[in-house]
Amino acid sequence: MDLSLILEIDDLTVGATTPGAAPILDHISFRLSTSEIFGIYGESGAGKTVLSRALANWLPESLQYRAGRVAFAGHDILGAGAREVRVGRDIAYIGSKPQSALDPTVPVGVQIAEKLHSVRPEWNGRECRDRVMQLLGEVRIPSPKERYWDYPSKFSGGMMQRAMIVDAICAEPAVLIADNVTQPLDVTIAAQIVALLHDLCTRHKMATIYLSSSLPTLGQFGDRTAVLYQGRFVEQQPFDELLASPQSDYTRKAIASVPRMWETAEGPLARRQAQGEAPLMKVENVHRTYRARKRGTFNSHSNIQAVRGVTLDIMPRENFGIVGESGCGKSTLTRLLAWLETPDSGSIVLNGTSLGALSSRELIRKRNEFQLLLQDPYNALPPRTTVGRMIEESLLIRGSIKRADLRTRVIAEMAEVGLAAELYDQLPNALSTGERQRISIARALILDPKLLILDETLSALDQREQGRLIELFSKLQEKNDLTYVFISHDLAMVRKVCTRIAVMYLGEMVEIADNHDLFFDPQHPYTKALLSAAPTLEQKPFDPSDFLLEGEPPSPIDIPAGCSFASRCPKAFGRCRMETPALVEHSPGRFAACHLLDGDQAQAAA
Repeated sequence: MDLSLILEIDDLTVGATTPGAAPILDHISFRLSTSEIFGIYGESGAGKTVLSRALANWLPESLQYRAGRVAFAGHDILGAGAREVRVGRDIAYIGSKPQSALDPTVPVGVQIAEKLHSVRPEWNGRECRDRVMQLLGEVRIPSPKERYWDYPSKFSGGMMQRAMIVDAICAEPAVLIADNVTQPLDVTIAAQIVALLHDLCTRHKMATIYLSSSLPTLGQFGDRTAVLYQGRFVEQQPFDELLASPQSDYTRKAIASVPRMWETAEGPLARRQAQGEAPLMKVENVHRTYRARKRGTFNSHSNIQAVRGVTLDIMPRENFGIVGESGCGKSTLTRLLAWLETPDSGSIVLNGTSLGALSSRELIRKRNEFQLLLQDPYNALPPRTTVGRMIEESLLIRGSIKRADLRTRVIAEMAEVGLAAELYDQLPNALSTGERQRISIARALILDPKLLILDETLSALDQREQGRLIELFSKLQEKNDLTYVFISHDLAMVRKVCTRIAVMYLGEMVEIADNHDLFFDPQHPYTKALLSAAPTLEQKPFDPSDFLLEGEPPSPIDIPAGCSFASRCPKAFGRCRMETPALVEHSPGRFAACHLLDGDQAQAAA
């Protein structure tokens, strides 16, 4: 293995162009060798993204290099050597928001090939196209020659991140900078991306800098790791040594804050429920299918089966979790639960009222009882509207309060979610991700709902801020008798918060169980695969080598006969490929859809 020095960083200091502003990065120094993976841990606001862009000589106009040296293969890219180094060819960058990285009007492969030709003009168009198709297959995107011509809207989150890896490595760079690339992905796809990066780093002899707000994710690489805090490296050690003997108080607190899933058998306390209490929300055999025009045709369509026969009860004052891979139908189910879309068949009943039977005016009044919190607080908040105006808007629409009382009511709600009253007349532009998410919470709570549906609401936050918001949700639940539905790919958060959990695969529920049963004695092979892929600092009861899934689920357009998980299940047998298993209650409160739970069939399969 070639371990020659490829990148040298000495006393790198970056700050705003405003005179007197404090530095964002302060005297950062490290060395990177060919084929080495260097991990950098930091919470939100620590300076990870600024550092990743500074290393690629790609700072925004509002920031400047104040001091230091960044040398690639001996060339100082901040000085006279800048002409010798080209970003995109020698140093490549992957960000954490793949869906916004490409033009939605141009096929994915075409865009990557155009970029490749611009940084490698000596390669002709056919060579660029062949190179991109080859790499699409190398990162395990199915049918790469066909996918080359697909538009970004046809790619799931996991496939889009793989496409961004192809975009980064297609020009054969010597250094790859990956900034939080697995944060928006579910656990199985994230585990595949981590393994893929490790493999590509070795095979293509790329030095890789992996920045993350998740210590367990960095642990999957196990190489040298630095801890970034307020723009400074507080320590650098091999990952195992970092865990065993952290040198700084900050690192010790960061390690202690990582949620543990199996360290204790205790889970969140089940909320009080009255004898014979009816469900707050009852979902009965809900289906949702989309029609999509087939490429190259005028009147031929494909049916995309996004949600297939979902049935579940959500009890008052409980925390109900829904987990599953990207593309399994979680987002579609979220829109159905929030009645942003209507099901093709089946019913959703809230507090004894069928939502499908309501008129438009009745539905507006009913919406006071259930609210939706979205994943991305940046796109969810209008940037030119003040914080107070955003929160009070729903009250103005309903006319349920006098204008003279609006400000007092809104400031009281802001205080309840931990927002300063001074923010009332300010725009959200300078607020952190956590503060923006608190605005979204206040907008929902201002209507005094009974049910909050949280669609990946905490996934954009680091573990510390997640913990603060989880504590806030708990306090609000105690005070207001709230019921939560958490839709998430973060199994550690679900373990910490949810009392009952449903596992979704390809539009169906394959398992529903309480917290302890699901994490310590899962019934469905897919649930075991999810748990084996979850990044954690503790010993897992499920060996990833036995359960880790490859590739993505089958297409919802062409769902195979029998069990939809059979093509990826390590224990599938003949019946699985012919007969669809029903979701059956195998023991009180434990539901699973798997033929292996049939005693006779399980013995035959073994």
